[in-house]
Amino acid sequence: MPSALPLGLPAPEDGVLPSAAAEGATERDFGLYVHIPFCSVRCGYCDFNTYTATELGGGASQDAYAGSVLSELALGARALNASGVPARPLSTVFFGGGTPTLLPAEDLAQILRAAAEQWGLTPDAEVTTEANPDSVTPESLRVLKDAGFTRVSFGMQSAVPHVLAVLDRTHSPERVPQAVRWAREAGLKVSLDLIYGTPGESLEDWRVSLATALSYDPDHISAYALIIEEGTKLATRIRRGQVPPIDDDDHADKYALAEEMLTVGGLQWYEVSNWARTPADACRHNLAYWRGGDWWGAGPGAHSHVGGTRWWNVKHPSPYAGALEQGHSPAAGREVLSEEDRYVEDVMLRVRLREGLDTGRLTPAGRRAVAGLIAEGLVEPAAAFAGRLVLTFRGRLLADAVVRRLLPD
Repeated sequence: MPSALPLGLPAPEDGVLPSAAAEGATERDFGLYVHIPFCSVRCGYCDFNTYTATELGGGASQDAYAGSVLSELALGARALNASGVPARPLSTVFFGGGTPTLLPAEDLAQILRAAAEQWGLTPDAEVTTEANPDSVTPESLRVLKDAGFTRVSFGMQSAVPHVLAVLDRTHSPERVPQAVRWAREAGLKVSLDLIYGTPGESLEDWRVSLATALSYDPDHISAYALIIEEGTKLATRIRRGQVPPIDDDDHADKYALAEEMLTVGGLQWYEVSNWARTPADACRHNLAYWRGGDWWGAGPGAHSHVGGTRWWNVKHPSPYAGALEQGHSPAAGREVLSEEDRYVEDVMLRVRLREGLDTGRLTPAGRRAVAGLIAEGLVEPAAAFAGRLVLTFRGRLLADAVVRRLLPD
């Protein structure tokens, strides 16, 4: 089942933000995230806010979904204007899910056109959609390209059939190169998402997946360690002893193999779990998250952030659509981040980037911790002496521990 929403303060029905949200807005990028909460099958490891046809229930329809999102985009433009937030064109748009490409390509194109009408797009805007390899066709990808999409991120996850079976993935390994070729022919950049550490996946299985992904010559690869979320089918199977538990040492070995093979394959890490062929191939939308940018999140359960105010929408598509039909914001709650909250998040996110964290942003206690991190081989000495905290390979393996050292109680 999808994870629970956070607690927070009530959100106003008109979506208007505190006046402080407008401060410094012109210095921050503005992006749009569009959540498409539909999947043909729920994967066993997934606790995202997604719904299969049997889980939707009454009052929710894939056919009417684009119309609800259009209503939220119009509300968002009005709310930001009423909040005094300066008008800014979108530098990035990201369609995630779920499986965005379960919707007709024309629906996704319609949403993008509406976003451009409400806010505008920068001339070099990055527009991405996630997709399952079995949810696209040459025709649908051409529609997306013609509408202004620039990237597609395919959920490959693994090239090994028995690993895909444990994850409950529906596509066959053979479909991935076909989908990649279609995307290339349409003129789209291609990213591949991989997962390592699946119960029963050997190191050799992971090597096969990495080699196979590299053979498709993608512009970008994300490689994430599998996390077992409570309430998922996979968590139940592990608890019952039907599949083995995950192992931290196994995760470390597989991360090391990913770094080795992806680097040799011509990709460079720019965030702990992400590698790009060139700096221009990095996912700019995600970089904006990690750098503390602003974004409007449209769709059920989507989270937004503007100038230190964060809010999140109701989770189910039915109440989401119902609120918008009444002209109300679908937000379920919000919070205004304190300076301390924003500092903690800034350190937690920026330390994961290859560009590193400006040590001048650290508190005195955080700066005092840097010498010990250098001595333990967790951060690059030369970068630290130049005023940037950049993780070594060992530091990437222990990134959470580095953050705890920089944020002492």
